[in-house]
Amino acid sequence: MVFPLPDELSLSSGRFETRGEVEVWFADELPHDIAELWPRLLERAEADGLYPFICWRDDPYRPEDVSEIDAMRLDAVLSADFDEYRRRRLPSWSNPVSDEEWAASVPEEVREYVAPWPHDPGPPFESWPGLAPAEPATRTGLSPAATAGWAVDQLLRTEPFVRTCQLALVPARRGADVPAIVGWSAGGPLPLLCALLRSWEERFGARVLSGFGGALTVSVARPPQDLAQAERLALEHVLTTADNIVDDPPTPFPKYANDLPGRYLWRLWWD
Repeated sequence: MVFPLPDELSLSSGRFETRGEVEVWFADELPHDIAELWPRLLERAEADGLYPFICWRDDPYRPEDVSEIDAMRLDAVLSADFDEYRRRRLPSWSNPVSDEEWAASVPEEVREYVAPWPHDPGPPFESWPGLAPAEPATRTGLSPAATAGWAVDQLLRTEPFVRTCQLALVPARRGADVPAIVGWSAGGPLPLLCALLRSWEERFGARVLSGFGGALTVSVARPPQDLAQAERLALEHVLTTADNIVDDPPTPFPKYANDLPGRYLWRLWWD
């Protein structure tokens, strides 16, 4: 059923659309003060269950049943996924490609424009290490809502397509379920991704911000602070199947993990 809009959006033009079993409200355009508005909408969502989400209203969509997320045994699924991922990747991790082999695989006319890919030794685990330990909720710093507002501002500054998006208000039990309810899809395993988003909410103060085209962005109030924690979290990112983690552009796993401590904005995308 439709719902009354928050006071801050009562004068905004938009429309309701049915997504699965719920009505989602889409603004006709992104409010000009969206970064300042975002923390207030998130704080209000704790009471009214209307979560903000930046998306393209006309993106292809396929709503997912939230019960699939509820039923997800996250640790068991990731353990099986890692076994399969390691089986497929181990040959390339164990056998670096020589410069000669690389040159033979690249057309001569493009070699001068493309550098050899760095060797990826893969994660430092022979079996699934378990989920990364949580970052304490008592750690000082910005709240998840305030961090999300900061991250939206960063998106506006660095992502040219954001201004072509719409703001959606999505009825949900929690923000992590929003991509499934809206039906955002980039070819990744959406129930698994939303189960991870739920877990990242609890462990790292993460909040989903946007999903448009093939890209998903998440703010992180309490990112990991040490490398051992970051390596396990980086493996969780890899197992989302997002193409940008170590494949696009080619990024050795140790470099990706080293860049996670202190990173307050995560971007995942699928080609």
